[in-house]
Formats: sequence, C-alpha cells, structure tokens
Amino acid sequence: MVYHTTNAKGLTLIQGGAANNGSPRKWGAGKRGERMAGVTLKPIGASFMLKDHIYEVLLEAILSANIYDEDANLRLDERTMAEQLGISRTPVREALARLERDGFVDIQPRKGVFIRRKSLDDVLEMVVAWAALESMAARLATQNATDVELERLRALAVHDSKNATHANIEEYSEANIRFHQAILEMSHCSLLKDMADGLFMHMHAIRRRAMGEGDRVDRSVIDHMEIIEALESRDADLAERLVREHTMRLHDHIRRTWRKIAVMSRTRRAAG
Repeated sequence: MVYHTTNAKGLTLIQGGAANNGSPRKWGAGKRGERMAGVTLKPIGASFMLKDHIYEVLLEAILSANIYDEDANLRLDERTMAEQLGISRTPVREALARLERDGFVDIQPRKGVFIRRKSLDDVLEMVVAWAALESMAARLATQNATDVELERLRALAVHDSKNATHANIEEYSEANIRFHQAILEMSHCSLLKDMADGLFMHMHAIRRRAMGEGDRVDRSVIDHMEIIEALESRDADLAERLVREHTMRLHDHIRRTWRKIAVMSRTRRAAG
C-alpha cells in the first residue's frame, strides 16, 4: 500500500507493505535530485486499468496543487513520479502524454514536463464563463431544488461560516468550492453541471489562490448567506444576480491584483 505526504514545494510519498515488512520507505527527490511541483499523489489500488488510473492520479494531484502561487514550482519529473508510485516509467509517460493532449501539462524536449498554467486573460475568461453557468444554475435551483437540498446548503454554509475565522485557507477554500458545486447540483440540469465541471478543473486552483488574498474569506461568508436566502425564497432573479455578482467580484479581484503581481514578477526577473 502507498501512503503519501507533501510539503509546499516538493512531493514525497511513503511506501509500506509486505516488501519491507510494513516499515515505511520514504522516496526522495529522485536520483537526479530534481525539485518537483508541490502535488500530492494518492495510493494505487489493486484493481484498475493502470494507464487510466495513473492518468487520474496525476490529474488529481495537478488539480490539487497551488499552481497559481507566485513561487509555484511547476516542474514534474517522470523518473521521480515513477519511483514514488512504485511503477515503471512507461505508464507515467503515457499518462503525461494524455495530460498534454488535455491541456494540463507541457512536455518540452530536453527540458522536461511542466504543469500548464493559464494566462491571466484565460483565467479572466474562465471566471466569466463560470459566472454565467453558475448564475443560471442558481435560477434553476430556485425552481428545482428540494427543501431538503436547501436545508443542507444552509447547514453547510453555517458550519463553514462558524469555522471561517479559525480554519486555514486551504480548509475554507475546499468548503467554498463545495458550496458552489452544490448550487450546480441543485439546478438538476446535468448538461449545465457537466459544462461547469470542465471549467471547475481549472477554477479549483484559481479559487484556492484568490481565497487567501485580502478580505475575500469574510466577503465570501456574507455573499453565501445572501445567496442562500434568495434560493430559499425561490427568488430566481435575485439568486441569479447574487451568484453572478459574487463570481464577478472574483473576476475583478483577479484582474486588479494578479496583474500587479505579474508585472512585479516580470520586473524582478528582468532585474535579476
């Protein structure tokens, strides 16, 4: 069985089992000592199609990484990942090729594999698209959501609001994402949710970074409660508007703040 730990900059897996009498074996950074992106790989089960399973493991790790952090290390090392997972390099190589086709990594000959980060303009466009999809989901939810679903959403928001000041950013970021996913599910429109899920894979990392900036946690708690009240009152126009405005505030924050960070980063690189 494979267990994992991680830190902010690198990836480490601990492997234990019969092969070493249950004593954990810690894999390092690989024979070449390369630094690798801060992603987390989950255990490999016994029954699976190896090629597909490795793809899912790597994709989940990439989506869980804070790739939009200013100092994020985006490099992935094929040898290191194969060693940490306890498999040959061939299925890892195949999974990386598929991830490149799907737009999640760049494979650069003689340089390596790098997690693909969206440009600022791409990020802003994705947020606009998300605002359109989720606001429509909120409108539909006022018509289609059951009372039980609305009660669960309120319970989730109340729980998260109580813990918002004490939870770390990672914990609240995950709670925030669950809230927005719940609204999409309550629309009871499978096509709308499928479209949003495609965006969500990229929005996950974007929301994680943005949530830790400024007063966005406090603002998020207030917005969520207002959205719930609109949903509970079955006010389609209000619910749609509040969700759209909530997401577009994220858009405005990213456009204002991330652009400054991008300029500062370019200036530092030029000076260094």
